[in-house]
Amino acid sequence: MSQSPPPSAHDARDESGRLIRELHGVTLAQILEYLVAAYGWPELDSRIRINCFSTDPSIKSSLTFLRRTPWARAKVEELYINTRTAELRKAKS
Repeated sequence: MSQSPPPSAHDARDESGRLIRELHGVTLAQILEYLVAAYGWPELDSRIRINCFSTDPSIKSSLTFLRRTPWARAKVEELYINTRTAELRKAKS
């Protein structure tokens, strides 16, 4: 009997059954707070090189920058999706 492949980041679902990649009901502030809690500012800065993560970082200043900078927001959202997907996979195993 063959096993099905593990879910990819494209089909991972949260506890409510929603696709993680759709970010349904998740605000940018919640995403940023989650990533800061998971990685801390120094690690977040090493993963996504953005000055607002390295120079006097704060949620407020980072949100201001991310809301005005689509490429940076996309990178933050992608890191969130990948991190949440890995977290959910680990919890299921």
